[in-house]
Amino acid sequence: MNIPSDLKYTKDHEWIKIEGDLATIGITDFAQGELGDIVYVEVETLDETLDAEEVFGTVEAVKTVSDLFLPLSGEIVEFNENLEDEPEQVNTDPYGEGWMIKVKISDASEIDNLLSADDYKALLGA
Repeated sequence: MNIPSDLKYTKDHEWIKIEGDLATIGITDFAQGELGDIVYVEVETLDETLDAEEVFGTVEAVKTVSDLFLPLSGEIVEFNENLEDEPEQVNTDPYGEGWMIKVKISDASEIDNLLSADDYKALLGA
């Protein structure tokens, strides 16, 4: 299982890459494996400002639909539009081409609430 050490994680199986006040967010390798073949990613919150833990979208797999929870408060400034035509990129490259949104962070102190790679591995029992 791939858990890059340079990223932050949530117990909802999302990863976060912090670059200044911008966070790139997607779902983890574990999450995409549990979901199976992803057929649709929906984000209708572009240009909205949401609080941490609010639902920012959904990911639909062959068997299920799961909510996506925002790990950090902020404004959703970008959606990975490539996922509209190729949602399977979440399966094939969850930490690269399969990223979902970019958020302008409004409260940097919330970063401290995120899990490190080691914490996330412990959560999974890896």
